[in-house]
Amino acid sequence: MTVITTHALPIINITLDVFDIMLIETFYLAFILQSSHPHFPSPNFLPLISMTTQSPAQISFEEAINQSQTLLEQVADGQISDADLTAPITDLVQTENGARGFFVIYLTADLPLADHPSQGLVKALQSSPEVVSELLVKNLAMSSATAISHDRNQDQEMAEGSKQVSRRTIALIQMTNLPETRAKLQRLKSTIQTGQGEYQAFLERWGYDAEQKQVILAAIAACSGPNQD
Repeated sequence: MTVITTHALPIINITLDVFDIMLIETFYLAFILQSSHPHFPSPNFLPLISMTTQSPAQISFEEAINQSQTLLEQVADGQISDADLTAPITDLVQTENGARGFFVIYLTADLPLADHPSQGLVKALQSSPEVVSELLVKNLAMSSATAISHDRNQDQEMAEGSKQVSRRTIALIQMTNLPETRAKLQRLKSTIQTGQGEYQAFLERWGYDAEQKQVILAAIAACSGPNQD
């Protein structure tokens, strides 16, 4: 059990299992909270964590969230250049915890960088193909399918948040152009089409229905672009 202490809320207990590597939907709660920073949906929902820099092998999910928020704030404020962005993101994405924390912030941030990934960012993500590819593939599926759930509930704000994450994930898949990501997308596609394979447990775990699976297939198809072979 992970205990997250927030500025505006009492202690929140969240099992890491809820995130399934990268459950971005948890942070869509930010849309209903008061925001105190123009770049992020709700920094008040983020944990209070020491800013002491940890080595990639030691960093926790919560520490990665904290470091990523600070890093992207510095980018937004013009304090660091694209060249200076590559090294810290490279460090973060070497581990699952670091990469998960980074993507949680990056994919929900109200920042130009999130919609227009820089070459420094792309280079950093390419440095850790196994970790990054798995997160991109699962997050593409989850955000695309969850948008359908929000549409059904007539929650347009949440639906748009999910669709934004899906669009940003597609852009990163295209720009990083990792063979590992393409291979995993093909395996996910095959699993959906045949009902068996590497991602069957993942799909069953989240209970995606036929419509949601078709949306995931459409998202996979959208990943083919000029930056890919």
